[in-house]
Amino acid sequence: MKTNILQFLRTNGEQLDAEIAKALHISKAQVLNHISELSAAGDVICCQTTRFFGGKKIEGVSCRLSAYVPPKATGPKPGAKRGAATAHAHTEMNIA
Repeated sequence: MKTNILQFLRTNGEQLDAEIAKALHISKAQVLNHISELSAAGDVICCQTTRFFGGKKIEGVSCRLSAYVPPKATGPKPGAKRGAATAHAHTEMNIA
């Protein structure tokens, strides 16, 4: 079951314990037991959290994979101009 929880977190990112329990069709108590073991092993990071949805207060344990680094975005960075460095280099050569 621990591998199912890890796979679910890899696929869906940070989730509340209740969301994990609902998705994997197990009790919230079982999820809490498994994530405490995963946390002790250093596989996940968990913290108590309070969220508000539509004015309704929801308390639970938020879990995410430890040391997860999202993949680097490909392509040019936002706001970067193509050929700006080469155009600047050409104007400096003409001045000298």
